[in-house]
Amino acid sequence: MRLGRHKWEMSANSPSVAIPHVEICTDGGCEPNPGPGGYGALLIHPKKRKEVSGGFRKTTNNRMEIYAAIAGLEMLKQPCNVTLYSDSQYVVKAMIEGWVAAWKRKGWWRTKTERPENVDLWQRLDALCQTHQVEFRWVKGHAGVLENERCDQLAMAALRQPNLPVDDGYENKPETEGVRPDMQEGEPCGKCSTPVIKQTPRKKPKHDFYYEYFLWCPKCETSYTVEAAKRFVEKSPSLF
Repeated sequence: MRLGRHKWEMSANSPSVAIPHVEICTDGGCEPNPGPGGYGALLIHPKKRKEVSGGFRKTTNNRMEIYAAIAGLEMLKQPCNVTLYSDSQYVVKAMIEGWVAAWKRKGWWRTKTERPENVDLWQRLDALCQTHQVEFRWVKGHAGVLENERCDQLAMAALRQPNLPVDDGYENKPETEGVRPDMQEGEPCGKCSTPVIKQTPRKKPKHDFYYEYFLWCPKCETSYTVEAAKRFVEKSPSLF
């Protein structure tokens, strides 16, 4: 079985130079997981085909799946329309269901104290998708798709090579460091990307603390508390 080919034709009103269309097939994996890992990508154009592969001494399946997409896109020397095939639902869902976009809106944080896993690779992949128009498609692995099988062969051969380099993003994980800074006025809302504005609470404090102000989205009406605005109420000492 082969992946479907796309036929691109210029209309009479099209510019003289069309954006090239390229198909990129990717795969990655480890043996064991985590352990030595490899990635492979196959670039397909009507006039050219190219392969790229590599590996690391210790990494994870998910990192190699993302890295395969990065490696394929980094081979392109000009902006392209890309259909990228991956058998990783982790990669495809993160891109098409908005996970990566949401993390980016939050300054590449998932929660107050945790970054998304593999944030270093998601940042690289997102940057490449700003240069190229990329459509991500899932393809079932080990199902007889010749291009996917070839990428698997490339990845498995790469992870068995001697003297593999260090995957610095895995062995020195940046997502475990630091705490997410408070949101600032003017930053995009985490839900709808509208710039948030500063608001003053109308209700009197009912606890031993209150927030001098909060941030509010005028479009979706989501509110955000800001730790820097937290104030404690001084209470009179009790007689008993």
